[in-house]
Amino acid sequence: MNTIDLRSDTVTQPTDEMRRAMAAADVGDDVWGEDPTVNALEERAAELLGKEAGIFVSSGTMGNLVSLMAHVPRGGEVIAGAQSHIVRDEAAGHAVVVGASVLQLRDRPDGTLDPDDIAGAFRDPSDPHEPITSLVALENAHSHSGNQPIGIAATARIAAVAHGRGVPLHVDGARFFNAVVALEVTADELAAPADSVTFCLSKGLSCPAGSVVVGERGVIARARRARKLLGGGMRQAGVLAAAGLVALRDGDAGMITRLADDHANARRLAERLAEVPGVGSPGDIAQPGGDDRLDPARATTNFVLFRVAADRAAFLAATESRGVRLDGYPHGQVRAVTHHGIIAADVDRAVDVIAAALAEVRGARVAVPS
Repeated sequence: MNTIDLRSDTVTQPTDEMRRAMAAADVGDDVWGEDPTVNALEERAAELLGKEAGIFVSSGTMGNLVSLMAHVPRGGEVIAGAQSHIVRDEAAGHAVVVGASVLQLRDRPDGTLDPDDIAGAFRDPSDPHEPITSLVALENAHSHSGNQPIGIAATARIAAVAHGRGVPLHVDGARFFNAVVALEVTADELAAPADSVTFCLSKGLSCPAGSVVVGERGVIARARRARKLLGGGMRQAGVLAAAGLVALRDGDAGMITRLADDHANARRLAERLAEVPGVGSPGDIAQPGGDDRLDPARATTNFVLFRVAADRAAFLAATESRGVRLDGYPHGQVRAVTHHGIIAADVDRAVDVIAAALAEVRGARVAVPS
């Protein structure tokens, strides 16, 4: 029986059409701007998100890093959520490489930041004791809240605070198109308030690697210099970019609209898990307060976060031994992520495995002598 891997949407495999496009890709030296397939991908991404230009990078982490390098001077400060990917999951690149500090704000349960908190976090540029606030960063969709999509109005409110103080807004949109599909808006509408946006091709869009940053031409020019400094110039990168062009096609020819299937499967998973004894609310920012029952309504994109009333490591080992892989997520949570290649039957089998594994682990736990 095949393993059902729900650890992340990064485990997606490229489609057959992507593999054919990669094999036939027209390539050149991208560092010299001569790879036609990379150039086409960057133009397509900029067009989709309503920006002037784009740059193809190896990963979402690199996309965020070159964006910070493009916006933030050495010694500057970024305002970002304490649970954001830039803060928690990028090896402190803002400090190690950019030479910037991050003033961390409390993330709200819907993944947003409070505009009043942002306004109050700005430093006094006339005080030599304080760093200079140089950027506001927002993650959309917001992973640690359960991959909640952040809407146009909320993004615009945050942008208004930043722009009112002369500071740009960067959106870490690793799963930006999940937010677009969940909110039923267009990519350019959702990206409009931001000065730069990065999005991953290698998650729900099913490409083997790569991300794209889009923004104003000057920002992208600085990001391109930063990419070179980081060793991110990838010569005949059109072999990878070709898959991205397939992913970003319109309608059923591409991989964007099918993200709705992942969202439906995640909701199905959450609804069934909510009835499994021992499965509870993730708590923290993902589902604060209330009772301990998992709330399926929070499965708005392709994440399901939950806790188990058992030893988590033993539970994860028990599910994996039965052919279902789940992720041990921060705050004591378990993460299940639906993606291309996961169908409704896989969801149903995963729930049965989770229920059996949890019953086994809880039973073993109860049987241990006091």
